[in-house]
Amino acid sequence: MTNADSTTETRVPGDGYVQSFARGLAVIRSFSAEAPSQTMTEVAQRTGLTRAGARRILHTLHALGYVEIEGRQFRLTAKVLDLGFAYLSSLPLWSLAEPFMEAFVRDVQESSSAAVLDGKDIVYVLRVPTQKIMSINLGVGSRLPAYCSSMGRVLLAALDDDELARRLETTDLAARTPRTLTDPALLREEIRRVRSQGWALIDQELEPGLMSLAAPIFGRNGKVLAAINVGLHSSRMDAGTAKATVLPKLLATARQITERVALSGAY
Repeated sequence: MTNADSTTETRVPGDGYVQSFARGLAVIRSFSAEAPSQTMTEVAQRTGLTRAGARRILHTLHALGYVEIEGRQFRLTAKVLDLGFAYLSSLPLWSLAEPFMEAFVRDVQESSSAAVLDGKDIVYVLRVPTQKIMSINLGVGSRLPAYCSSMGRVLLAALDDDELARRLETTDLAARTPRTLTDPALLREEIRRVRSQGWALIDQELEPGLMSLAAPIFGRNGKVLAAINVGLHSSRMDAGTAKATVLPKLLATARQITERVALSGAY
């Protein structure tokens, strides 16, 4: 059973919680790059639902246009993107940030992204690419573990110590590369350093050859709204050079976005 699905089991139905709706969302989330097409039985297994329950939800989603059926296989349709677009279009932050990130990308000739924290992951909400330097195919809606990504550490650093400890305790600190920091105590120490200095550097902890710098974007109340990063390849630039030449431009871009957000009055 997935984490998302366990939520549907632990919450008690009532006026503030509609279990059937939660199960419908769990069915949508059961589709992924690893499982783009599933049978009814596979959906039931991945969500912890009975086969009859999975069948009702899948056929409801089909009737609404969110799922297509081919033989015994079920697939999501492009209409599901409407759900994500509703989130993006309802928050003007991304349209405010984009021109500053585009100017930054033109300057440094490297890709830049923005992300928010969602549980133990970061979710990409904006991406301005130049050239592909990762084997992972990233786009809006992509998820990466927060503990070993630069934007994740910036966003985790914005949490208080108790919440940070809780999230790390429930995170599988797997070694993505030989350099991945997996010791909980050392990881907390590194995140506190990120909190103090106001930026994060990941050097080949997420993927071999990938280096990334990230900085926070703040709202008017001083709380971190999101993070932006720049991805670099270690074969073209070492960490010292990145901090000396690219980091100041990234921090300036983050400040510009923060100032624009404050002027907009939206946050």
